[in-house]
Amino acid sequence: MQQLSGQDASFLYFETPTTPMHIGGIMIYDPSTVKGGKQGFKDILRAIESRLHLARSFREKVVNVPFNLDHPWWVEDRHFDLEYHVRHIRLPEPGDWRQLCIQVARLHSRPLDLTRPLWEFTVVEGLDAIPGLPGGSYAIVTKVHHACIDGVSGVDMVEAIHDLEPYPAEIPKSHPWAGEQDPNPLELMMRAQFNNMSQPFRFAEVMARTVPAFGRLTRGFAERKFDQPQVQPPRTRFNHQVTGHRVVEGRRFLLEEVRSIKNAVAGATVNDVVLTVVGGALRAYLQEKNELPDQSMIAMAPISVRGTEGKGKMGNQVAAMTVALGTGIADPLERLNSVHDHAARSKAMTNAVGAKLMTDYSQFIPSTTAALAARLYTEYGLAERMNVPFNCVVTNVPGPQFPLYSAGARMVTQFGLGPIFDGMGLIFPVLSYCGWITISLTSCREMMPDPGFFGRCLEESYGALKDATGVEDAEEPAF
Repeated sequence: MQQLSGQDASFLYFETPTTPMHIGGIMIYDPSTVKGGKQGFKDILRAIESRLHLARSFREKVVNVPFNLDHPWWVEDRHFDLEYHVRHIRLPEPGDWRQLCIQVARLHSRPLDLTRPLWEFTVVEGLDAIPGLPGGSYAIVTKVHHACIDGVSGVDMVEAIHDLEPYPAEIPKSHPWAGEQDPNPLELMMRAQFNNMSQPFRFAEVMARTVPAFGRLTRGFAERKFDQPQVQPPRTRFNHQVTGHRVVEGRRFLLEEVRSIKNAVAGATVNDVVLTVVGGALRAYLQEKNELPDQSMIAMAPISVRGTEGKGKMGNQVAAMTVALGTGIADPLERLNSVHDHAARSKAMTNAVGAKLMTDYSQFIPSTTAALAARLYTEYGLAERMNVPFNCVVTNVPGPQFPLYSAGARMVTQFGLGPIFDGMGLIFPVLSYCGWITISLTSCREMMPDPGFFGRCLEESYGALKDATGVEDAEEPAF
């Protein structure tokens, strides 16, 4: 047994029928490296089964404390059923990109069963009309609850089912797996009482680290090292209550070109380029709707505080910073300069406070209070009455720049999926792999009825920035 942190548990508290709190991805594979040249679903199933012991998230379920007296616990599910978690479907002809996105959006809309281990993989065949993909390609669409993983520990689950060659040597298990008996409710209540009694001592330790952090923050503002936060992000079509219907879209760009673009501004990063492209796409999209706000839209960018000692562990270890996307700036190069300046100042402020310190305070929010607050926020439509802290999320998870294989097939590309919630109906997961970087979006269908058009806005925003920085076309990596 292992208890969820306050930050992990918050994703369970915010779960509603219209706001499932899982993240995921679309991983597309070329089966030409598979023995016989054709992939079988049972082969995929066996490959995943042989690697379940490499990531704890696969077989642990949540057990709640009676009356929400404390945060829930992870327990090894003795009734674990792999065939429940790994599914199989096929797209009808012609099997193009929009068909795949529509099917993925439907899968992503459905909440996970909170009584089982919190993940699902769906094998999708029939990708026969997507330009650039090798013949016979298939996808694995992943769904993993945010309570289990953040973007970085989620990579651990992906690593568990991948290797550097099609058919690696089997990774031995340290010991046979056996599930656990669900804990007695009385035992959970006694543990809750002990945790609540020890809470003041843990709070004192965090407070001791807060005092010097507050001093660094005060000096930073006095010396004008930090970005003065925008008074209030503008409310857009993406900042209202969401429905249970999702849309998914994504585009990919050459990582070599993105790195060349960032060199146009001293000190700029790949993430600055991504934020600039997103800002340009949002500007074009809202201009088309006659809804472009005067003030710049604000993105929240998660920051991993997971050290090497946290690799392989379940749960979330993330803080956040906010960045102005420059949606009011027409010139792409000027927008990149603005985004870089805002990001650098916001990062400096986060570093002064200490990103991990920001997450530590989540441990002290009483579980009953957190669960009730999340419920009231949704039931009373508070997203429509409260000011929005940011307009969207842009989360960047760097990936390997060498080929990965799963069940004998080579992964060609991958796109991310994320959760949205009332007041924040747009998220951009960003992934890099094998010379490419992908920018995906997840939104509410009522907020974005035309995701294909937004995809074109992403392409045009990237093209305009590339032209403005004078970057020449790079050679595409071979499949």
